[in-house]
This record gives sequence, C-alpha cells and structure tokens, in this order.
Amino acid sequence: MNFLARSVRAVRPVRMVRSYASEATAAGLRLNFVVPHQTLFKDTPVAQVNIAATSGDMGILASHVPSIEQLRPGVVEVIDGAASKKFFVSGGFAIMNPDSSLNINAVEAFPLEEFSAEAIRHNLAEAHRLANSGATEEEKLAAKIEVEVLESLQSALNTK
Repeated sequence: MNFLARSVRAVRPVRMVRSYASEATAAGLRLNFVVPHQTLFKDTPVAQVNIAATSGDMGILASHVPSIEQLRPGVVEVIDGAASKKFFVSGGFAIMNPDSSLNINAVEAFPLEEFSAEAIRHNLAEAHRLANSGATEEEKLAAKIEVEVLESLQSALNTK
C-alpha cells in the first residue's frame, strides 16, 4: 500500500454541520459595504440588507445563517428603521459571518437615484446594436455583458 492510500484511510471523516449564527450581538446586523475606491458602510448597525445573489434575491437579518453569496447585477438595499438606501451593484460577493456581521465587496456600487432612465435606454439600444452587429467576437461578448447589466439596471429603476 502506498503512502497516499495509507494517509487517506487514516483521515477521520469530517461531519459537516450547518447551523444558525449563535453569536449575534445586541446591535443586530452590522454592515461593511466596500467598493475598490470607497467604503460605503463601515461596521454600521442596520436592520436588514436585501441582496441580488446568483442563487436568488435574499433578505439578510441579524443571526442569518453564515454564507457566502456571489452578487449578480442588481440592487443592494440597506434598511435601517424607516430609512432605506438602494445601490445598484454590477457584481461582487456578500459574506455573512456567524457574529452577525455582513461584508459586501462589490466591483461597482452607485446609489440608484443617480441613474438616468433615458441614458440607460440609449446605452441599452447601443449595446444591443453592437451585440447584433458584425463586430469581433470579443466586442460581441462585451456588448452582451453590457446588455445584461443595463437590463438589470433598467428593471431596478422601474421597480423603485
């Protein structure tokens, strides 16, 4: 028997257990929300955060089960009492920790109210034109990604 086979048999099976966060603080959910050039929230207590994940839209409260979610182009909504702030993100990751802290690392994030519906319609038409044109394969793929992001942004603006 070779060394690798002996090592594999000697390893004890690991029991995977998924449990709820048990270390929630009295402050509730604490949010860290960053983009490469700016910190939007740093250890800020909030009531709830709604994210657009690739596995589906989800609301996160204090004591949420620890998880790592990939963000898709969509809205991240930060709710603190009666106030709500919405940001459009193009992608990133959300990491929920057992201590009820949520870390959101986004590629880009902009307040939803800063977008112009007319500019989005114009850019979407241009991206569709480029995606269906005789451009190179690389240009077509970039245009298709732009179409996906702009359609998500247009949908977010229509539901705000």
